[in-house]
Amino acid sequence: MTSRRSFLKSAGGSMALASLNPVSPIDAQHAANDDLFKLGMAGFSFVNFKLDESLAMMRKTGVHYLCIKDFHLPYASTAEEIAAFHEKLKQSEVTGYAVGPIYMKTKQDIDNGFDYAKRVGVNMIIGIPNPEDLPYIDKKVKEFNFRYAIHNHGPDIQLFPNAKSVYDAVKDLDPRMGLCFDMGHDKRYGDDPIADLEKYAKRIFDIHLKNVTAASKSGTTCELGRGVIDIPAFVSMLRKVKYDGCCSLEYEKDMKDPLAGIAESVGYFKGVCDATKQGKRKA
Repeated sequence: MTSRRSFLKSAGGSMALASLNPVSPIDAQHAANDDLFKLGMAGFSFVNFKLDESLAMMRKTGVHYLCIKDFHLPYASTAEEIAAFHEKLKQSEVTGYAVGPIYMKTKQDIDNGFDYAKRVGVNMIIGIPNPEDLPYIDKKVKEFNFRYAIHNHGPDIQLFPNAKSVYDAVKDLDPRMGLCFDMGHDKRYGDDPIADLEKYAKRIFDIHLKNVTAASKSGTTCELGRGVIDIPAFVSMLRKVKYDGCCSLEYEKDMKDPLAGIAESVGYFKGVCDATKQGKRKA
């Protein structure tokens, strides 16, 4: 595994600057790093913060895509409240690209979730359903023309613990049913998130970007460059499979004071992308 220190060195000062100098979404997408995937934030990272505080952290770290959680935009929001929410995001050059994760324990929860996503104006739901309800969700996906991405949760709960469990559940259903790939939980389950990214790429619609301290249930979220997952190898696999969705940082450490860890992780990810892209060009 290439060390974090070597990538920090090869990326140079540009990595640190990338996390401090926000750029527009258009500039971010079409800069020297022309990767198909986009860096975002999973809304749960900001569970202890109001929307304005969350957007301020996103501006400081130059992240422009957000997976929307209900504590920032409640399910019962009116059309006016939804419009005001999107206006706040626009002012911070942030795009809300999906909603969730949403636990869906009943068919009414499923109906409510799809209605919510439609009113919010996104076309992807990150969901945690009961396996027996997947045929019903399949029908809703066809009706709404949405993507439905099931979130895996590692060894903590038996419901969809790893990428394979999600893939096996959806492989014979509508191709718009797939996976929100939590690479950290996949590793904590004992699997290889880099191999799983390659194996299940066609059904991976969203990624919760994180690193963990151990490949076991005891592993916890840490700064992106400090854990047991080889992030440069993961980025290389993103390119190999031509992943074109969001890699949304889900930072679950120091959750009441996360800015330093978020900034380090964002800077590290941008630095890895820049350094490995440069290496690709030289080759």
